[in-house]
Amino acid sequence: MDAINSLHSVTYDMDQKYQSDYHQRFLSFLTMVQNGGFVISGAMTDVKGNRNLLPHQQSDPDLYVRVVDRNDEGVFIRGAKAHQTGCINSHWIVVMPTLRLTEEDKEYAIVGAIPVDAKGITYVYGRQSSDTRHLEESTIDTGNQKFSGQEALVIFEDVFIPNEFIFMDGEFEFAAPLVERFTCYHRRSYVCKSGVGDVLIGAAAAIAEYNGVDKASHVKDKLTEMTHLNETIYGMGIASSYQAKKMQSGVYINDDMLANVCKHHVTRFTYEIGRLAQDLAGGLVATMPSEKDLKHPELGRIIKKYLKTKPDLDPEDRIRILRLIENMTLGRNAVGYLTESLHGAGSPQAQRIQIAKQMQLDFKKELARALAGILPDQQT
Repeated sequence: MDAINSLHSVTYDMDQKYQSDYHQRFLSFLTMVQNGGFVISGAMTDVKGNRNLLPHQQSDPDLYVRVVDRNDEGVFIRGAKAHQTGCINSHWIVVMPTLRLTEEDKEYAIVGAIPVDAKGITYVYGRQSSDTRHLEESTIDTGNQKFSGQEALVIFEDVFIPNEFIFMDGEFEFAAPLVERFTCYHRRSYVCKSGVGDVLIGAAAAIAEYNGVDKASHVKDKLTEMTHLNETIYGMGIASSYQAKKMQSGVYINDDMLANVCKHHVTRFTYEIGRLAQDLAGGLVATMPSEKDLKHPELGRIIKKYLKTKPDLDPEDRIRILRLIENMTLGRNAVGYLTESLHGAGSPQAQRIQIAKQMQLDFKKELARALAGILPDQQT
């Protein structure tokens, strides 16, 4: 969504300036993608090397993806993209610049679409907390039997991109607008964390019920707080979309200020929701016996005896909910709910920079002065 929408407008703008055919190339690619039902991985995050240096200043020029050779049919790229969620189960990768570029960085101003199985691409699968549990014959200890995330380091070694799939090639001044529009869409998309939050709130409410404390006022208050935080994330994302504006290319872009506020909430509120879930779960969330012990012919009966809370509740159900909470706040899916909430679509300071740019302090000071009765000629 974010790559497609931002490229739609940026390729249009480049064509207006240079009379190029990037926009038509992009529309042809998009038509193919939609007709084929293909999954696209938008690859923006470079490994970045020394963050204090621009791409062309790095000791190793490959620390940002760049063009290393070209011919009449296309270009060859080299470099790596990090933290690529979902790239393993995608059909195409669209590589893009990750920051504002200068004229000296022209070779890094490359946008192109590449099949995931193209020659020269290597995927290094990321290691995650508790990931080996999914290799065990277990339906309980995984916490979430059916779903998990995956990220990879994607390495490009002289990968060829044909001209028909190149949507930027050297137009360095358009890198910044592309990144800004991409992040605007992407940060608003983190409203998805409210859907994950709904599951965690449900798990916290269920374990409180299983533990027999669901009627306690402090438990109700914690569940209310979790819901308040979660709906604040959701509301900011919806508001950003509601205040969208039409761009020259015909696509709409959501409100940038509210998108950044939405994502900044996500960097904080998910952790508090996770903390409250662990609070309501109790210490057993981190000290439970394994499923192997639970299924043991002798130990299993004893474990169930001592983990029982209510006569009509199977202790295994209690364990399953606790494993889900563990999975989302400590285990494999904590990568997607917590760490990705912090660093995905830009770490917290990136949102604060964008929020600071759009504060409109001069306008707000004018409002205050007008209400205070300070006339324009009285201002110093």
